[in-house]
Amino acid sequence: MAHRSDGCAGCLHGGSRYLHCQCCPSSHCRRDLGASTSQGTWVLTSYLVSNAIILPVGAWASSVIGRKNFFLLCITIFTAASFLCGIAPTLPILLLARVLQGVGGGGLQPMAQAIMADSFEPKKRGQAFALYGLVAVLAPSLGPTIGGWITDNYSWRWIFYINLPVGILAFFLVSRLVQDPPWIKADRSNLKKLDYIGLGLLTVAMAGMQIMLDKGEENDWFASNLILTCGLLFVAGMAGLIWWQWRAKNPIMNLRLFKYKNFAICCLLMILVGGVLNAATVLEPQFLQQLMGYTATRAGEALAGGGVALLVIMPLAGVATGKFPARNMAAFGFACFAGAFYYTSTHFTLTMTFGFASWLRILQMFAIPFAFIAITNAAYVGLPKEASNQVSGIINFVRNVGGSIFIAATGAIVTNRSLFHQAHLQEYMQPGNPAFVSRINALTSYFGGSGKGPGPGFMARAEIYQELNQQAAAMAYQDIYRLLCWMAMGMIACAFILSKNKPGQGAPKGEAMH
Repeated sequence: MAHRSDGCAGCLHGGSRYLHCQCCPSSHCRRDLGASTSQGTWVLTSYLVSNAIILPVGAWASSVIGRKNFFLLCITIFTAASFLCGIAPTLPILLLARVLQGVGGGGLQPMAQAIMADSFEPKKRGQAFALYGLVAVLAPSLGPTIGGWITDNYSWRWIFYINLPVGILAFFLVSRLVQDPPWIKADRSNLKKLDYIGLGLLTVAMAGMQIMLDKGEENDWFASNLILTCGLLFVAGMAGLIWWQWRAKNPIMNLRLFKYKNFAICCLLMILVGGVLNAATVLEPQFLQQLMGYTATRAGEALAGGGVALLVIMPLAGVATGKFPARNMAAFGFACFAGAFYYTSTHFTLTMTFGFASWLRILQMFAIPFAFIAITNAAYVGLPKEASNQVSGIINFVRNVGGSIFIAATGAIVTNRSLFHQAHLQEYMQPGNPAFVSRINALTSYFGGSGKGPGPGFMARAEIYQELNQQAAAMAYQDIYRLLCWMAMGMIACAFILSKNKPGQGAPKGEAMH
């Protein structure tokens, strides 16, 4: 089953989700704390639920205590919770610490993005978002490698301890260098204006969604009463949330921003970008470990090349954002996505080398800067500057939701397509097939001469069946990359629905102003 690693290793793993494996500390801490596999997955789910709930709350919290103070509070909570995770003696205490860590982590991304949006004029905003995007998408590439190395050579607890010096340094720098803009004023009276009904509906919806997605595969999805209940809670909670947010006087999520065409389209595109990025980050290491026998650390190393490529491409994409319209940049990024995924679908085989796997990752990462920066930048164009906190909260919220949904969906599709290909390939395992007979005879001769096992014929058939399962799984991964290719092509068309703006200037032509 695929699981999210957001905060699983804190800053190391950023916003990605990937296979529940040795590079994920939950498997190590599960053994250390004497928990079952099912119980261990709550180490991930508990963080995700609280993180998703807090993401849209930043705008309200900033109106109460100021954005800088809220940012510092989130850093403090995240850092302290990381320490508590590291020293946790039992699973219940670890889960509680993870909830607190999710609360702190949920405010970091949107506030950092909003601060950057307000600190730079439009013509330089693309370069600023390039630096922000570098961190946001580099972490999923390097997290599995660094996290796997730490847990394999030291202890899962150091995955959390490593956040302490980073958090302390961030607190010091933010307190000294960051200031709230004039239009953001702390008002304690806003404490009474919290949208409690909206927060409650958001909590129900996100808890239902995350538990359903994280636990769905191991519980056979809707055949389980737990997953069915969580699915109903998600649908009911989300429907109620949307209805209430349009009516509320002080909504926790200002859905009226969706009246701005560019913002609405950017949210749709960001769901897909978050989903594609996280799905691609899961699929390759999962393939390398399950089918090619790579260790978790080795599989993580195969992703590292993509991170190096980002270091080079991200600044260039930031400069290009100031020279080309956002929709052109986004369309170019999605075209690169489509090409990379198509190429991957035709070359993703059981015989590929480590170097070639790294090359495929570089191809997939090449598109990220252009799409990510363009969409993030375009989301703010034409909106009042007072809405920056809401914009950043919602755009990060939909990106995380997209990642969660795509990880679960692609995992389920791989499983189903593997069964489909397995049934199809079994049709060729018949005595009348010369290739099958030749393979059986060769393996029977091999096992007969090796002195192994109870019967050479039985072992030969078992070997062929294992090869069949591997081939079927490999074909399923090729199918999912083809599906991602088609989705990327659809995203190209969506990108051109964006209004054409002049790079580095204000609202695009035809953008609604309210």
